[in-house]
Amino acid sequence: MSLACTAAFATTIYKWVDENGVVHYSDQPHPNAQKLQITGAQTFSSSAAAVPAPNQSDDANAQTNPYRGCVIASPQDQQSLPNAQSVFLRVQSDPQPRPGDRVFITLDGQGVNGGQATGLSYNVTPIERGAHSVQAQIRGPGDQVLCQTPTVTFYVQQPNLFSPGGPNNGPPNPNPRPR
Repeated sequence: MSLACTAAFATTIYKWVDENGVVHYSDQPHPNAQKLQITGAQTFSSSAAAVPAPNQSDDANAQTNPYRGCVIASPQDQQSLPNAQSVFLRVQSDPQPRPGDRVFITLDGQGVNGGQATGLSYNVTPIERGAHSVQAQIRGPGDQVLCQTPTVTFYVQQPNLFSPGGPNNGPPNPNPRPR
């Protein structure tokens, strides 16, 4: 019985060296191959691969590749926007946000788009005249703040009843001629 088991576990392998000196092994015969008898079955016991939980992977990625910085790219700090009806907010980060990280943009302390995670840009329309402040945060899993921009202040100038042509047209005429 043991001889039958040994024969059942024996495997024939063919070994040969090609013209470039590379050694090959195969279970198929090849011209000029040396026939080898392998006894005993090769076995491999696999175990479950250690796959980190998503937040561990993200935390490790954040630790090995942290954000070097993030800024509000548009509008610029102290910029005046004459006759603006909308404003385009744009955030830049180094590196770009990783999958799973979210960008939150706040305008005057309130989250744009309901404070939900947005992309790197957002158009605010309509925009009221006056001074505004904008800031952004890149947050990882669990809302951990990974990068925060400095606050940028900008000014929106719009025509009004006393200066309908814009801020550069001078004071209104105190004695307008009726039409």
